[in-house]
Amino acid sequence: MGLGLRRLLAAPTWTDLRSRLISAIVLGLLVLALTMLGGWPFRLLCVATGVIVFEEWSRMTRAKQAGPIFRFARRTLYLSLIAFIFGFDLAAIAIMAGGAAFISYVDRGERKADWVLGGLFYAAVASLPPGMLRGDDAAGLAALGLIIAVVWPTDIFAYFTGRSIGGPKLMPRVSPKKTISGALGGLVAGVVFGVLFAEWVAGSAGLFIVVLAALLSIFGQAGDLYESWIKRRFGVKDSGRLIPGHGGLMDRIDGLIIATAVAWLVGLLVAGFDHPARGIFPL
Repeated sequence: MGLGLRRLLAAPTWTDLRSRLISAIVLGLLVLALTMLGGWPFRLLCVATGVIVFEEWSRMTRAKQAGPIFRFARRTLYLSLIAFIFGFDLAAIAIMAGGAAFISYVDRGERKADWVLGGLFYAAVASLPPGMLRGDDAAGLAALGLIIAVVWPTDIFAYFTGRSIGGPKLMPRVSPKKTISGALGGLVAGVVFGVLFAEWVAGSAGLFIVVLAALLSIFGQAGDLYESWIKRRFGVKDSGRLIPGHGGLMDRIDGLIIATAVAWLVGLLVAGFDHPARGIFPL
């Protein structure tokens, strides 16, 4: 059988491509609608994200082998997310921190639960900061919009810049295809699109937005590299099979997870715990 024929037979069929496209559009519209609504509907989305991310992490890292410690961590996550969905944000953070501290104490010296703790922290970062940053006001929606306006162009332009220019690899042992030129191209694109978004929403974009957009772009790329390192560490191709043709949820939002956490921390430093988004967009 010729090479061309083998490639043709191995290529995705139109039915496969159509199912992938439909699933991506449906999920995208659902996420967009819940993000626009904000409040408890968006928090429900964040809770689902945290649960799925924890399960995908646990499958990839085989954290379930920790037995009772893993089950305790999962219950800690669920309890924290219940507090979060009802608006008890400080309690949600306290439950998560208390559970992590207990696991560290029980596991001291044995290091059997390192990946369990990592999964608990990662799931917390994937679920709590987005909901706390979004809130139910215009500033929260604008803050999430800025993150997306930076991270998505960063990812897209990093890919095409790296393919076009090439050059030295960024971290070949972690992600063999990523290049320094791609990372820089993504950074420039993220800053440009972030500034354009801020100009559109707030009418101006000062030095603060430029620096913040650069941080979000850098940390978004770091989040992508971090998940690549985990998958390479455990010999896993995809984090899961949640999205037909697109892998797991972590594969799609790894950069957004870290970038959103950074934006939330910046908002906390500027505007405090109650309205962190107003530290980014004082609308």
